[in-house]
Amino acid sequence: MAFRRFAITGIVGAGSLVMIKEYYEKSRVKASWTTHHNTPEPSRKWDDNWDCRRPTPCKEVDSSGDKEVAVPTATRHLILIRHGQYNLKGKQDQDRYLTELGKEQANMTGKRLKELNYPITKVVYSTMTRAQETGKIISSHLPEDVPVENCSLIEEGAPIPPEPPVGHWRPEAQQFFQEGARIEAGFRKYFHRADPNQKEASYEVLVCHANVIRYFVCRALQLPPEAWLRMSLHNGSMTFITIRPNGRVGVRAIGECGYMDPAKLSTT
Repeated sequence: MAFRRFAITGIVGAGSLVMIKEYYEKSRVKASWTTHHNTPEPSRKWDDNWDCRRPTPCKEVDSSGDKEVAVPTATRHLILIRHGQYNLKGKQDQDRYLTELGKEQANMTGKRLKELNYPITKVVYSTMTRAQETGKIISSHLPEDVPVENCSLIEEGAPIPPEPPVGHWRPEAQQFFQEGARIEAGFRKYFHRADPNQKEASYEVLVCHANVIRYFVCRALQLPPEAWLRMSLHNGSMTFITIRPNGRVGVRAIGECGYMDPAKLSTT
């Protein structure tokens, strides 16, 4: 090895030797479990305390003198449903009611939930008319004892300026500032790992809107939130997100609508 070092130095000079050494150091493959041997940049690594609920030692001490740790053990499942097609000519929220097609879409989604037979623990409706109507139709297919809540945090709005921007849709900066804060509050309310006191898996249904759902997906996966407008969701479609006890998040489906008649699909 010493001979090779001397030979290279003699040919290219000491300065070039340093450059060659730096090149091989940078190009050397590092051990990794990924197929392409990538090492994530710090900004791209998963934040396992994204919901600020990572278990920490409690003050209580057991008989051995060790501090006990309250650790979540249950999984939370969130089913996000976009409202059905609605009257686009309505100027006020009360005039933006479901069309006949929108009612059919909500009905098909309700039937699908019934067929899946998930033990739904709660249904939350956005307080906007089209979501309220969609939610009530869906709930008619679920057991009567499933709790129903209304939430204004998940109303439709402009979450964050999209990237790339869209020419025909440019809300005012103030609209993003106000509605984005509200929608982010909705994310923080519903997206988190289970409380340590929760013993069984939960299945919560949120009936809301496309912008809200797309933003939630990006936030949940720790993707750039500005990417939310790159996705499209059909009316009445279901997006399924799972949050494990350790905080890991997975998406089972985005905008699932394969159970609908193709002639009944719409994205308006």
